[in-house]
Amino acid sequence: MNLIADIDIIDKKDIRKLTPDDLKAWLVAQGEKPFRAKQIYEWLWKHAAQSFAEMNNVSLALREKLEQHFAINAVQVATQQLSSDGTIKSAFRLHDNNIVEGVLIPHNERKTACVSSQVGCSLTCKFCATGYMDRIRNLDASEIYDQVVRINEQSIKQYGEPLSNIVYMGMGEPMLNYANVMKSIERITAHDGLGMAARRITVSTAGIAKMIKKMADDGVKANLALSLHAANDEKRNQIMPINETNSLEAIIDALKHYHQVTGRRVTYEYIVFENFNDTLQDAEELLRFSKVIPCKINLIEYNPIENADFQNTNDERWQDFIYYLADRGVQVNVRRSRGKDIDAACGQLAVKQQQPA
Repeated sequence: MNLIADIDIIDKKDIRKLTPDDLKAWLVAQGEKPFRAKQIYEWLWKHAAQSFAEMNNVSLALREKLEQHFAINAVQVATQQLSSDGTIKSAFRLHDNNIVEGVLIPHNERKTACVSSQVGCSLTCKFCATGYMDRIRNLDASEIYDQVVRINEQSIKQYGEPLSNIVYMGMGEPMLNYANVMKSIERITAHDGLGMAARRITVSTAGIAKMIKKMADDGVKANLALSLHAANDEKRNQIMPINETNSLEAIIDALKHYHQVTGRRVTYEYIVFENFNDTLQDAEELLRFSKVIPCKINLIEYNPIENADFQNTNDERWQDFIYYLADRGVQVNVRRSRGKDIDAACGQLAVKQQQPA
């Protein structure tokens, strides 16, 4: 074993953590022309190069220098599953061999990528498979970005169309990895990145009040969704322990601030569980919550997981719940499960498959 060589590999810096100015300064110190920084940066982001060898307008000598000093910690597809409804779930292998999952959801003209922001999760929501995992670490911005790149490649290959939307609704709580999530959005929307429109991106949170305010104050153009699932504290505490430190009152205060600063409405996500939050009283509480700021409500089917005993509500209560809200002027969208047969539906991501060697 060449111990020195192994240490060099470990010590290589992830080049995508450099800013353009950092990269330019390094190149100048190496005796290279400053304009090379723009070329390399575009290879790293716009072209999503997975190796320095791909940079064919960069000299071989410079590519060798880059290889010597830096790494491109590209995310790879470890396994891929195709659902009977066309949904594709991927297990993405990270440079340290951790695995996260992402999903391509095709629906009519929309092709949506659902991406993860953390390896595991710390929030322990009782209805979510990821919540039964430990949080191992946050994802880097480039690791989130690469999920979008890989899923976009799948969309083009499988459906002949690029992605139209991105949702941060995979594994992890995006607001607890705020800096990297926002950096990934900046790169996804940048002209020298993927060039997608921010209005096509939605960040979902279980309700980290202070970060909702920060998202507004930072001028983030992406959309905001709140994973709500109960509109009173007692019930929400039971299924989402984060509510004990981020109560509905605190969330309401944050949402009012968000709307005041941005002028945008928020999407509320609400899974309708049988005999838990599916009564007309629950619908009335959700109706009152919906009056706080302009919003739309996504009513979501529950997708069973091994560790929880929840059930989807019955058809009669489901319809009564929908009509109660719709008849009172609330915009309600019904979200049917996609990819349930491959554990790719909402709340089912948990890295169950065997990790390849």
